[in-house]
Amino acid sequence: MRAELFLLEPDAEEQGWQDRALCAQTDPEAFFPEKGGSTREAKKVCLTCEVRDDCLESALMNDERFGIWGGLSERERRKLKKRAV
Repeated sequence: MRAELFLLEPDAEEQGWQDRALCAQTDPEAFFPEKGGSTREAKKVCLTCEVRDDCLESALMNDERFGIWGGLSERERRKLKKRAV
């Protein structure tokens, strides 16, 4: 008796949102600008990203303090958390 192995493509859901994030295909420095630097380019990328909500949820759950996550800056995420409480 011979066993056969089949390699299956992983389901997009199983890959995790980070693998599908547009920022993973973009210059990471845009998402971590210097203090006072522009966040415009990073936020533009986030607007069309299919995992934006997952990214934002992860940033809020993990209390990310730096960078653009889910299209929001650290200050914007702080405000969002305060409104939710």
